[in-house]
Amino acid sequence: MQGAIARVCMVVAAAILNHPLFYPQENATLPDQDEELMTRMQEHEEMLKMEQAKLEKELLQMDSEQEESSSKEDYSWYIWSTLSFVIFFAIEMCRVDVVDTEIRAVEDEDIYSESGSITPRMLVLDKDILNNFCDKCTYTSAHENWRVREFAVGFADDLLESLRSVCNREVDMEVGDFVGIGSMFESWKMCKPLLCDLIVPFSPPVPHSFQYHLWCSRSSDIPPDMQGCGMVKVTRFGENEEGCLCGLANMGEDMLCLLHSRNDTVKAGHSPDELLCSKNTHFLAKDQVMRWFQISVTKAWGRIAHKYDFEVTFRNLDAAGALKIRFRSGKVIVMNIIPVVQLGDTDTYFVSHFPSDCDSCPDPYWPLSFAVYEKNLLKHFAKRLPPNSCHLHCLQIVTFLHKKQSGLTGKSGLTNYHLKTALLHLLLSTHSSLWGAESLETRLQDVLSFLQRSLQEKRLNHALIGNNKVPEEVQLPEMICRAEPINLFRPLVLHRKIHAATVRHFQEMLRNAPALLQEYTPYLSNGGLHHSLDEGL
Repeated sequence: MQGAIARVCMVVAAAILNHPLFYPQENATLPDQDEELMTRMQEHEEMLKMEQAKLEKELLQMDSEQEESSSKEDYSWYIWSTLSFVIFFAIEMCRVDVVDTEIRAVEDEDIYSESGSITPRMLVLDKDILNNFCDKCTYTSAHENWRVREFAVGFADDLLESLRSVCNREVDMEVGDFVGIGSMFESWKMCKPLLCDLIVPFSPPVPHSFQYHLWCSRSSDIPPDMQGCGMVKVTRFGENEEGCLCGLANMGEDMLCLLHSRNDTVKAGHSPDELLCSKNTHFLAKDQVMRWFQISVTKAWGRIAHKYDFEVTFRNLDAAGALKIRFRSGKVIVMNIIPVVQLGDTDTYFVSHFPSDCDSCPDPYWPLSFAVYEKNLLKHFAKRLPPNSCHLHCLQIVTFLHKKQSGLTGKSGLTNYHLKTALLHLLLSTHSSLWGAESLETRLQDVLSFLQRSLQEKRLNHALIGNNKVPEEVQLPEMICRAEPINLFRPLVLHRKIHAATVRHFQEMLRNAPALLQEYTPYLSNGGLHHSLDEGL
């Protein structure tokens, strides 16, 4: 019996040691040797089966001859038989799994190579070209952009002061001070035309006020496809309170209610249209706000036009404050003055529209802007990153490539805000020491890789909403920190054609990146002057 046990062990050991898994191929793919290898494996398996059948036959004979042996010895035979079967079964399953995995890997590689796709890691970008490109960007930002910001701030201040003078304080909305946002005020703007984004908060006339309904509130009835939006309700002061005594009793002409003025009776007669609400509702309507703001800006410009020696026109009638300023020299400056509603005492704003949006949300839903917090977050990083860090240069290069590719193949589902979001995610998840000027090429590849992976997964979360990596110093509202993350690529999930076009756009952008950067590099390697970056922008 001991000899039989020894033979069982030898067969099992031979099966394991001679199995193909112990002789990995030098090449991970399956070359032309597959047929010969599979033949040998089949012959080996047949030999093992014959040995196993012979062994089982001998075991049966020994069992019949030793029926009088102890039950303990019989039990040991069952253990050895079961063990040998389990080992053979496990080996066979491993062989199948490994072969299937290798085949799938080879198939994926074939598909990848046939599609002609490239990855950001495959990009070979000349360091001199990148450095010259960034030098031009830095020079432009430090000189021309500074002058444009100064002009935009002065002009907007004058225009809004004129707007306040033409508005009726008893009826019209009250306009506050503007706030500069976007690439021009975050120091990474580089593409022509020079563009400034300004948001202008407004509030309803006394005794009315705004109430806010956010998508992330517990009692919200905002549909899922409107995540990141809210509704703004216009209410009258005291409308949700218990009845005031001044309205329940005749207190005489000499008595004055400290909560309500004498003119409240007149003001209470405002119609929803006068309060810029949607039809038959008390919710603020974007189209009504747009119409009011455009008329007010037109009147305001008419009062101060004689002071300036340039022409002002509306670039887009659907965007109330989309102004185009053309000087006699031919230079053009674009301004987006966007009416917004401030969310309480936070720096969050309900915006009538985003400049990059092609399709705005339908009324009465207002998208929320966290642009002020994003600007503060970039300032937070600027204090902690190495001197002359490359993070803004990465964003400038990617937005330049995106703009140039859009000029070649048309618009896609990718926007500059998506590019900025990708950068913010990387800044929040990597160590500040990795963003030195010498790491420009590597960090640029990181940003592009992050975008490519997000496009493949059809998911790009908002950088601030529901992100616990945002520093407390930014002072993001707690309700926004607790909210569920929002997928900015949700439209790509719902529309396959847009997603496919966006992926193609991104792939073409990667493929053309070296040529585009070289074409618009200001200096050649020999120091000669090349095309200016401003040409073709």
